[in-house]
Amino acid sequence: MNYKVSTEPTARLRIDKWLWAARFFKTRSLAADAVAKGRVRIGGDAVKASKDVRVGDRVTIAVVEQVWEVDVLGLCEVRGPASIAQTLYAETAESRAKRTAEEARRRLFREPAAVLHGRPTKRDRRTIDKLSRED
Repeated sequence: MNYKVSTEPTARLRIDKWLWAARFFKTRSLAADAVAKGRVRIGGDAVKASKDVRVGDRVTIAVVEQVWEVDVLGLCEVRGPASIAQTLYAETAESRAKRTAEEARRRLFREPAAVLHGRPTKRDRRTIDKLSRED
C-alpha cells in the first residue's frame, strides 16, 4: 500500500484522522471521542474533531494515564505501520521526561488499600467515623 506522508506546511488533515494514523488511538471513533472530551489540544486550545492539524503544530494528547506533547512533522491520510506512524510526530523532551517520571512514580507507588482485606471491622468503622467527623 502507498503510505504517502506529506510534510508540506500547507497540508492539512482532520485531527481525529491524524491521531488515528499516528497510532495514538486504535480507531478513529476513539480519537474523535477523546477530542470531544477535551483530551486533545492544539497549541493549548481545546478543539473539535473537525479541526485541521498542520505540520508544525504542537498537539497535547491525554491517553489513559499518559500525557503526550508532540510536534506534528507529517500528515498521512491512512493508518500504516508503526514505523510510518512514528515519522508523523516528534515528542518534546519535557513531555518524555514527564512521562518517564510518571511511569517511575506509578511503578513505586503503593496502593493504600492494598493492606486492607475485605470489609472494615467495627473497630475500623469507629476509627473512620472519628476521622471523618474531625474534618
